[in-house]
Amino acid sequence: MNSSPIPGAMIDALALADASWRPHLLRGLEAVAQANPGYLPALAADDYLPTQGRLFAAFAQPLDRVRYVLVGEGPYPRAESATGVCFMDGAVGDLWSEAGLSKPVNRATSLRNFMKMLLVADGRLQLEDTGGAAMAPVAAAALSNGSIRTLAQLQDNLTQQGFLLLNAALVFRKHVKPAIDARAWLPFLQTVLAVLAAQPQPPTLVLWGKIAEELRKLPETAGLPQVLAEHPYNLSFIGHQGMRELFGPMGLLRAR
Repeated sequence: MNSSPIPGAMIDALALADASWRPHLLRGLEAVAQANPGYLPALAADDYLPTQGRLFAAFAQPLDRVRYVLVGEGPYPRAESATGVCFMDGAVGDLWSEAGLSKPVNRATSLRNFMKMLLVADGRLQLEDTGGAAMAPVAAAALSNGSIRTLAQLQDNLTQQGFLLLNAALVFRKHVKPAIDARAWLPFLQTVLAVLAAQPQPPTLVLWGKIAEELRKLPETAGLPQVLAEHPYNLSFIGHQGMRELFGPMGLLRAR
Protein backbone atom coordinates (compact mmCIF):
# COMPACT_ATOMS: atom_id res chain seq x y z
CA MET A 1 0.00 0.00 0.00
CA ASN A 2 1.33 3.45 -0.96
CA SER A 3 1.52 5.60 2.17
CA SER A 4 3.24 8.48 0.38
CA PRO A 5 1.29 11.74 0.01
CA ILE A 6 2.48 11.78 -3.60
CA PRO A 7 0.43 9.58 -5.97
CA GLY A 8 2.32 6.78 -7.65
CA ALA A 9 1.49 8.03 -11.15
CA MET A 10 3.29 11.29 -10.39
CA ILE A 11 6.33 9.45 -9.06
CA ASP A 12 6.31 7.39 -12.26
CA ALA A 13 6.10 10.59 -14.35
CA LEU A 14 9.53 11.62 -13.05
CA ALA A 15 10.97 9.05 -15.46
CA LEU A 16 10.68 11.54 -18.33
CA ALA A 17 12.82 14.08 -16.46
CA ASP A 18 16.60 14.03 -16.74
CA ALA A 19 18.26 12.27 -13.80
CA SER A 20 19.84 15.56 -12.69
CA TRP A 21 16.36 16.92 -11.97
CA ARG A 22 14.58 14.00 -10.32
CA PRO A 23 15.56 14.53 -6.66
CA HIS A 24 14.69 18.22 -6.93
CA LEU A 25 11.33 17.53 -8.58
CA LEU A 26 10.51 15.02 -5.86
CA ARG A 27 11.25 17.68 -3.25
CA GLY A 28 9.01 20.04 -5.20
CA LEU A 29 6.16 17.52 -5.10
CA GLU A 30 6.72 17.08 -1.38
CA ALA A 31 6.47 20.86 -0.97
CA VAL A 32 3.13 20.85 -2.82
CA ALA A 33 1.88 18.02 -0.60
CA GLN A 34 2.96 19.84 2.55
CA ALA A 35 1.30 23.10 1.52
CA ASN A 36 -1.94 21.46 0.37
CA PRO A 37 -2.14 17.77 1.42
CA GLY A 38 -5.29 17.02 -0.54
CA TYR A 39 -4.26 18.58 -3.85
CA LEU A 40 -2.13 15.89 -5.49
CA PRO A 41 -4.38 12.92 -4.56
CA ALA A 42 -7.43 14.84 -5.87
CA LEU A 43 -5.55 15.75 -9.05
CA ALA A 44 -4.47 12.14 -9.61
CA ALA A 45 -8.13 11.04 -9.39
CA ASP A 46 -9.23 13.76 -11.82
CA ASP A 47 -8.94 14.19 -15.59
CA TYR A 48 -6.07 16.52 -16.41
CA LEU A 49 -3.66 17.37 -19.19
CA PRO A 50 -0.98 16.48 -20.16
CA THR A 51 -1.70 12.77 -20.44
CA GLN A 52 0.68 9.82 -21.02
CA GLY A 53 2.83 10.58 -17.99
CA ARG A 54 4.22 13.79 -19.54
CA LEU A 55 3.77 15.97 -16.45
CA PHE A 56 7.52 16.62 -16.16
CA ALA A 57 8.51 16.26 -19.82
CA ALA A 58 10.00 19.78 -19.86
CA PHE A 59 12.69 18.62 -17.44
CA ALA A 60 14.33 16.41 -20.08
CA GLN A 61 16.63 19.44 -20.40
CA PRO A 62 19.55 18.63 -18.04
CA LEU A 63 19.91 21.01 -15.12
CA ASP A 64 23.42 22.16 -16.00
CA ARG A 65 22.36 23.12 -19.53
CA VAL A 66 19.57 25.50 -18.52
CA ARG A 67 20.32 29.08 -19.64
CA TYR A 68 16.75 30.36 -19.96
CA VAL A 69 13.53 29.44 -18.16
CA LEU A 70 10.53 30.28 -20.30
CA VAL A 71 7.35 30.25 -18.23
CA GLY A 72 3.94 30.29 -19.89
CA GLU A 73 0.46 29.96 -18.46
CA GLY A 74 -0.57 26.32 -18.71
CA PRO A 75 -0.91 23.36 -21.08
CA TYR A 76 -2.96 23.62 -24.25
CA PRO A 77 -6.56 22.60 -23.48
CA ARG A 78 -6.52 19.70 -25.95
CA ALA A 79 -5.18 16.22 -25.20
CA GLU A 80 -3.31 15.90 -28.50
CA SER A 81 -1.72 19.33 -28.01
CA ALA A 82 -0.62 19.26 -24.35
CA THR A 83 2.90 17.80 -24.29
CA GLY A 84 4.18 18.92 -20.90
CA VAL A 85 6.43 21.41 -22.66
CA CYS A 86 5.45 25.08 -22.73
CA PHE A 87 3.68 26.10 -25.98
CA MET A 88 4.95 23.06 -27.91
CA ASP A 89 1.68 21.86 -29.46
CA GLY A 90 1.75 18.10 -30.00
CA ALA A 91 -0.84 18.41 -32.77
CA VAL A 92 1.62 20.41 -34.90
CA GLY A 93 4.00 18.68 -37.29
CA ASP A 94 4.81 20.87 -40.27
CA LEU A 95 5.22 24.58 -39.62
CA TRP A 96 4.56 25.79 -43.16
CA SER A 97 1.99 25.46 -45.93
CA GLU A 98 1.90 26.96 -49.42
CA ALA A 99 -0.36 29.71 -48.07
CA GLY A 100 1.83 30.59 -45.06
CA LEU A 101 1.90 28.90 -41.68
CA SER A 102 0.27 25.48 -41.50
CA LYS A 103 -3.31 25.12 -40.29
CA PRO A 104 -2.26 23.44 -37.01
CA VAL A 105 0.13 26.33 -36.29
CA ASN A 106 -2.59 28.88 -36.99
CA ARG A 107 -4.88 27.00 -34.63
CA ALA A 108 -2.25 27.17 -31.86
CA THR A 109 -2.53 30.95 -31.40
CA SER A 110 0.47 31.32 -29.10
CA LEU A 111 2.72 29.35 -31.43
CA ARG A 112 1.47 31.29 -34.46
CA ASN A 113 2.28 34.63 -32.86
CA PHE A 114 5.66 33.36 -31.65
CA MET A 115 6.51 32.26 -35.20
CA LYS A 116 5.49 35.64 -36.59
CA MET A 117 7.58 37.41 -33.95
CA LEU A 118 10.61 35.35 -35.03
CA LEU A 119 9.95 36.20 -38.68
CA VAL A 120 9.76 39.91 -37.87
CA ALA A 121 12.95 39.65 -35.80
CA ASP A 122 14.66 37.94 -38.76
CA GLY A 123 13.54 40.69 -41.13
CA ARG A 124 11.54 38.20 -43.20
CA LEU A 125 8.20 39.80 -42.29
CA GLN A 126 7.22 43.42 -41.78
CA LEU A 127 5.53 44.18 -38.47
CA GLU A 128 2.85 46.31 -40.15
CA ASP A 129 1.86 43.43 -42.47
CA THR A 130 1.81 39.94 -40.93
CA GLY A 131 -1.39 38.67 -42.56
CA GLY A 132 -1.99 35.83 -44.98
CA ALA A 133 -0.97 37.61 -48.17
CA ALA A 134 2.38 38.59 -46.68
CA MET A 135 2.95 35.10 -45.25
CA ALA A 136 2.66 33.18 -48.53
CA PRO A 137 6.00 34.30 -50.04
CA VAL A 138 7.68 34.01 -46.62
CA ALA A 139 6.56 30.38 -46.36
CA ALA A 140 7.67 29.62 -49.93
CA ALA A 141 11.11 30.99 -49.14
CA ALA A 142 11.28 29.07 -45.87
CA LEU A 143 10.54 25.80 -47.66
CA SER A 144 13.46 26.33 -50.01
CA ASN A 145 16.17 28.11 -48.04
CA GLY A 146 17.24 25.83 -45.20
CA SER A 147 14.72 26.93 -42.60
CA ILE A 148 13.32 24.50 -40.07
CA ARG A 149 10.18 22.73 -41.28
CA THR A 150 8.72 21.09 -38.19
CA LEU A 151 7.81 21.99 -34.64
CA ALA A 152 10.18 19.28 -33.41
CA GLN A 153 13.05 21.18 -35.03
CA LEU A 154 11.96 24.41 -33.35
CA GLN A 155 11.85 22.65 -30.00
CA ASP A 156 15.31 21.17 -30.65
CA ASN A 157 16.69 24.63 -31.45
CA LEU A 158 15.23 26.04 -28.24
CA THR A 159 16.68 23.13 -26.28
CA GLN A 160 20.11 23.72 -27.82
CA GLN A 161 19.91 27.35 -26.69
CA GLY A 162 19.39 26.11 -23.12
CA PHE A 163 15.66 26.70 -22.72
CA LEU A 164 13.63 25.01 -20.01
CA LEU A 165 10.07 25.35 -21.32
CA LEU A 166 7.75 25.41 -18.30
CA ASN A 167 4.19 26.36 -17.51
CA ALA A 168 3.16 28.19 -14.35
CA ALA A 169 0.37 25.62 -14.01
CA LEU A 170 1.72 22.18 -14.86
CA VAL A 171 -1.78 20.86 -15.55
CA PHE A 172 -4.95 21.91 -17.34
CA ARG A 173 -8.41 20.88 -16.14
CA LYS A 174 -11.44 22.14 -18.00
CA HIS A 175 -13.39 22.78 -14.79
CA VAL A 176 -10.57 24.55 -12.88
CA LYS A 177 -9.23 28.03 -13.60
CA PRO A 178 -5.52 27.95 -14.58
CA ALA A 179 -4.71 30.48 -11.85
CA ILE A 180 -6.00 28.05 -9.20
CA ASP A 181 -3.85 25.16 -10.40
CA ALA A 182 -0.91 27.57 -10.79
CA ARG A 183 -1.30 28.57 -7.14
CA ALA A 184 -1.21 24.93 -6.06
CA TRP A 185 1.99 24.29 -8.04
CA LEU A 186 3.74 27.38 -6.66
CA PRO A 187 5.72 25.46 -3.98
CA PHE A 188 6.96 23.14 -6.74
CA LEU A 189 8.10 26.07 -8.88
CA GLN A 190 9.74 27.70 -5.86
CA THR A 191 11.80 24.54 -5.37
CA VAL A 192 12.78 24.48 -9.06
CA LEU A 193 13.67 28.18 -9.11
CA ALA A 194 15.76 27.91 -5.94
CA VAL A 195 17.80 25.14 -7.56
CA LEU A 196 18.30 27.21 -10.70
CA ALA A 197 19.21 30.35 -8.76
CA ALA A 198 21.98 28.39 -7.01
CA GLN A 199 23.63 27.34 -10.28
CA PRO A 200 27.07 28.78 -11.16
CA GLN A 201 25.43 30.53 -14.12
CA PRO A 202 21.86 31.41 -13.04
CA PRO A 203 19.45 31.40 -16.00
CA THR A 204 17.34 34.23 -17.36
CA LEU A 205 13.62 34.08 -16.59
CA VAL A 206 11.37 34.74 -19.59
CA LEU A 207 7.87 35.32 -18.23
CA TRP A 208 4.83 35.29 -20.53
CA GLY A 209 1.54 36.64 -19.22
CA LYS A 210 0.07 37.63 -15.88
CA ILE A 211 0.13 34.20 -14.23
CA ALA A 212 3.83 33.73 -15.02
CA GLU A 213 4.55 37.31 -13.95
CA GLU A 214 3.42 36.40 -10.43
CA LEU A 215 6.73 34.52 -10.06
CA ARG A 216 8.50 37.88 -9.80
CA LYS A 217 7.13 38.18 -6.25
CA LEU A 218 9.02 35.11 -5.07
CA PRO A 219 12.29 35.52 -3.19
CA GLU A 220 13.73 32.70 -5.32
CA THR A 221 13.57 34.90 -8.43
CA ALA A 222 15.14 38.02 -6.90
CA GLY A 223 18.63 37.27 -8.21
CA LEU A 224 17.61 36.02 -11.64
CA PRO A 225 17.70 38.20 -14.77
CA GLN A 226 14.12 38.64 -16.02
CA VAL A 227 12.45 39.47 -19.32
CA LEU A 228 8.67 39.98 -19.41
CA ALA A 229 6.06 40.05 -22.15
CA GLU A 230 2.35 39.68 -22.57
CA HIS A 231 1.26 36.11 -23.27
CA PRO A 232 1.80 35.25 -26.95
CA TYR A 233 -1.87 34.56 -27.52
CA ASN A 234 -2.07 38.38 -27.73
CA LEU A 235 -1.41 39.77 -31.21
CA SER A 236 0.69 42.54 -29.66
CA PHE A 237 3.31 39.89 -28.78
CA ILE A 238 4.43 39.84 -32.42
CA GLY A 239 5.79 43.36 -32.06
CA HIS A 240 7.29 43.05 -28.57
CA GLN A 241 10.72 44.61 -28.85
CA GLY A 242 12.17 42.77 -25.85
CA MET A 243 11.17 39.41 -27.31
CA ARG A 244 12.61 40.26 -30.72
CA GLU A 245 15.88 41.36 -29.09
CA LEU A 246 16.06 38.17 -27.02
CA PHE A 247 15.11 35.59 -29.63
CA GLY A 248 16.24 37.27 -32.85
CA PRO A 249 20.00 36.60 -32.49
CA MET A 250 19.35 32.93 -31.72
CA GLY A 251 18.33 32.11 -35.30
CA LEU A 252 15.68 29.66 -34.13
CA LEU A 253 14.21 29.30 -37.63
CA ARG A 254 17.48 28.07 -39.16
CA ALA A 255 17.85 24.34 -39.65
CA ARG A 256 20.93 22.99 -37.87
